[in-house]
Amino acid sequence: MFGYQQQNTIVWLKEQLGNSLDVVVHELKAGSQSVNVLYISSICDEKLIQANLILPLFETETEREYITYLFSQPNVKSHKQYEETLKAVMNGSVFVSTSSHQFLFISGKSSNKAVGEATVETVIQGPQSALSEDKDTNLNLIRNRYPRPTLRIEEKEVGKLSNTKISLLYDQEYVNEHVLKEVKNSLEKIEIDVLQAAGQLHQKLTKSKRTLFPTMMITERPDRIVFNLAQGKIVLLIDGTPFAVILPAVFYDFISSMEDLYQTYWVSKFIVFLRYMGLFISLILPAMYVGVTAFNPEIFRVQLALSIAGSRVGVPYPAFLEVLLMLLMMELLTEASVRLPKAIGSTATTVGGLILGQAAVEAGLVSNVMIIIVAAVAISNFVIPINSMSFAMRVVKYVLLLITSFLGMVGLVIGIILLICYLTSLKSFGEPYLKVFMEPKAKDKNMARRSKGEVGSP
Repeated sequence: MFGYQQQNTIVWLKEQLGNSLDVVVHELKAGSQSVNVLYISSICDEKLIQANLILPLFETETEREYITYLFSQPNVKSHKQYEETLKAVMNGSVFVSTSSHQFLFISGKSSNKAVGEATVETVIQGPQSALSEDKDTNLNLIRNRYPRPTLRIEEKEVGKLSNTKISLLYDQEYVNEHVLKEVKNSLEKIEIDVLQAAGQLHQKLTKSKRTLFPTMMITERPDRIVFNLAQGKIVLLIDGTPFAVILPAVFYDFISSMEDLYQTYWVSKFIVFLRYMGLFISLILPAMYVGVTAFNPEIFRVQLALSIAGSRVGVPYPAFLEVLLMLLMMELLTEASVRLPKAIGSTATTVGGLILGQAAVEAGLVSNVMIIIVAAVAISNFVIPINSMSFAMRVVKYVLLLITSFLGMVGLVIGIILLICYLTSLKSFGEPYLKVFMEPKAKDKNMARRSKGEVGSP
């Protein structure tokens, strides 16, 4: 009866996996012992299978001795239902069947465990390592940097077809229990076929699907993850991508860099001031140029107003079109630098920008002042540490430019007020988006809530 069940399981697995080249089915015989194995060679460690599964078969005399040896290993577990077995085989396990037992031998391998240097969020001082595409390697990096017994790791699966594994990390002593519960509920409700990147998970967890500003932070740095765990935040690690999602995240988080912690106090404050100034220039300068030149030139001193007017004498269209044209060309150059091969990307865009700007000025299509403004806007936008916030600000400046082109400086003021109101209305898992971290630690808040009976003990 068991032999029939054994054969039936292997036949069913072969039917499900089909005639793929990497599907291996072997019948091994050693004396009176007979063992059938089925696995996918491309995702299994065949050296491990040979050393810990096949060789012991020929070194043991009876099947009972062989089974006892195998079940003494930590990477062996019992076979259950067909669907669970197929899922385990697809994740790198070996299905093993003897005359009296069926079990799974875990032998999965990963080719993306290498830890590289951070290339998106670079710092001058501090750790240089980035996350790997292997989730277990990332957990090792975080555990080594954050050796606290209160660190909790839970695993979820998202994706009907991909079955992507997601590790949920938090410090039980510091985490906000309400936020943790909301995150777990949101993960359970995700409906997606294939999940491959942190950006996809961000979109699925965001309640407002058409929001412009990110409400969760995507990072590649283990030190940023550890810092946020100590602040009581939750981290989501996705298997197969070198980026993690940190939540909740507020506006201040996207303007801060890990470099701020590694520099001296006043140097750090000065760098943060430069970022906010760059943010202000990137948002305001194009719209202000249009508002002043087209509506309110009296704001400038006479000499400056005459200088700007003189530079625009040969320009055949209004200031709005001039600004819009140059900003769009800068966006195209930025996008081209991302898509081109790294060996020629920076060179091609730098040379292209210089030639384009010089030719546009000489042809009288744009003014000299406009070239300075576009360069200042491009440089200022790149000082924002987190790319998702940088992209959002690139879009917002066009909205302010459009309003100002119709209403002048009054429109610019109205646009800024509307932007602040919009940011004020945003929340990240219950946390106000414009929140400033000037309050007790999460640990103290949790203890206060527990003393009032609001939250149960961990």
